[in-house]
Amino acid sequence: MPAPNSFDYAVIRIVPRVERGEFINAGVILFCRTKRFLAARVELDRARLATMAPDCDPDEVQRHLDIIPLIGTGGKDAGAIGALPVAERFHWLVAPRSTMIQTSPVHSGICTDPNAALERLMETMVRL
Repeated sequence: MPAPNSFDYAVIRIVPRVERGEFINAGVILFCRTKRFLAARVELDRARLATMAPDCDPDEVQRHLDIIPLIGTGGKDAGAIGALPVAERFHWLVAPRSTMIQTSPVHSGICTDPNAALERLMETMVRL
């Protein structure tokens, strides 16, 4: 059986009206230092967004969300940030922001498979 590894994660939130503080969970970023693993998955629930913020453009929100997994993967497609080391990319992604797309505080966990942990977090934190 593989050895357990600690990981850190944050939930990606859509905050259509920052002043109200209401949000929709739209993804998860997971970083496992020992496995040199950083990945993010996003899923925008357009119906929930339309209910909460009918004037918000879901295509624009989706375009911004789609950048997050690119940064997690790294490389040229992620721009200058994609060239940073894995830990720095994670810290950049989870840095506090006051924009429409924010992340939760960083939480920790233990897993043997970071991909499986990421999928489990998507099931419990993002999908209804």
